Amino acid sequence: MTATAAEEWKHWTEARTASVSAPHGPLALTGTHWLEPEPAEIPGLPGRWWAEDGHVRLSISAADGIRLEHGDGALDGEVALRPDTDPKADLAVLDQLRLVPIEREGELALRVFDPDSHARSSFAGISVFPYAGEWAVPAVFTAFESGEQAVLVPNADGRERPLEITGKIAFTLAGEPHSLTVSRSGNRLTGVIADATSGHETYRFRFITLPAPDADGHTVLDLNRAYLPPCAFADHFVCPFPPPGNRLTVAVEAGERHVITAETG
Repeated sequence: MTATAAEEWKHWTEARTASVSAPHGPLALTGTHWLEPEPAEIPGLPGRWWAEDGHVRLSISAADGIRLEHGDGALDGEVALRPDTDPKADLAVLDQLRLVPIEREGELALRVFDPDSHARSSFAGISVFPYAGEWAVPAVFTAFESGEQAVLVPNADGRERPLEITGKIAFTLAGEPHSLTVSRSGNRLTGVIADATSGHETYRFRFITLPAPDADGHTVLDLNRAYLPPCAFADHFVCPFPPPGNRLTVAVEAGERHVITAETG
């Protein structure tokens, strides 16, 4: 028997909860340490770390116990780690910590994921609106004639960075026409949005993902699957805010709302 849309949505919410609460999921992020050309210490980690030639570099002793996630032995001496933007990115581990080199707009950093983080231990779920079929609407994607564009938007860490956008989707909610700017992620479309619930009933902004449009640009915008950005789970993520025009005046009472903790209930 084919699952209904509501059943598929329920499986999606369960998978989301499992993903964010995984041992090295978003809730485990305890720090994003931006690196300089000069070697320096990172609090809580052995060795000295710096950025050089597109790599995260460290000077380490085998006795310190850092190793590649799929490596055989501890790293020793001066080591270069490839960031997440490299097809052959490196991951390092220290005991239960996962150390992830990242690159953003030419800058390098090391992210530290700790399964024992307070955010993960206090996590009690994700608050969601009940599923409602009227929030899944047809949409039409139109690519920009000039191709992909970069718009400068604020990020959760207070800095502005370019966001690559490829076109717009047009759709109707409650009898009113709307449009949103979106990007391509593989074959799918993605967007950053806010609406009349943002900042009180829901987190200050959310992400959306749409199926690949067909040859005529037709796809589906299912706002039941509007989801929280990584920075809703840990302060150390770099998340883009909605670009101009992506703040809907309608109250989107669908999708994920906010993180539930043992403290907030």
